[in-house]
Amino acid sequence: MDSFPDGYRALVIGASGAIGGALVAALRDDPRCALVVGLDRHSQPVIDFAREESVAEAAAALAAQGPFQLIINAAGILHGAAFMPEKKLADLHYDQMLETFRVNTFGPALVLRHFSRLLDRQRSVLALLSAKVGSIEDNRLGGWYSYRASKAALNMLLKTAAIEVRRSNPGALLLALHPGTVNSRLSQPFRGAEIGRPPAVAAQQMLAVIDGLGAEASGQFHSWSGERLPW
Repeated sequence: MDSFPDGYRALVIGASGAIGGALVAALRDDPRCALVVGLDRHSQPVIDFAREESVAEAAAALAAQGPFQLIINAAGILHGAAFMPEKKLADLHYDQMLETFRVNTFGPALVLRHFSRLLDRQRSVLALLSAKVGSIEDNRLGGWYSYRASKAALNMLLKTAAIEVRRSNPGALLLALHPGTVNSRLSQPFRGAEIGRPPAVAAQQMLAVIDGLGAEASGQFHSWSGERLPW
């Protein structure tokens, strides 16, 4: 991570997941990284998108350890014990949509609100993991209603926040980042182990994209491969 100063500080939200854990491990292996904080529902401080107040509390608890040069939200949901992605309109119902938006959209929106204040004013990145299927322009297959919509909404929140943050912190880069298919619990029911990449590989690829982008790219949507994706 050569674009960050020696001794940079990093924070990963959703550290208990496959991608989040791999990002934490990769950053801890970087000798230039002085601090890596991983947050999840069991960490201290705790961050749980089902508890709105936990996001503000976690940010306040970590403020003294900042400023942070890198903050990544890797938390997300595609399916759960009670539901799978909707294939057709007849599958839509409130409970699934609310849970999907809570984790993929509302929680990250609060991360933008509370954690953008912790960003360094020289060179810093706040990246939210999004998904290519959240691209409205790229949607050719349909299906996966809640997941697609939650990521599209996340992209709009990120874009809007980038405009605001640029006014007070022009050195900050706010980025929507597509991790691609990764071997994880999220992708397991969808041939993830067959077509995905190991989490450690995906983490290195995404960190390389982050490392190669400057503040002028704030508010953009990029893939793990470095490709800029359409909204």
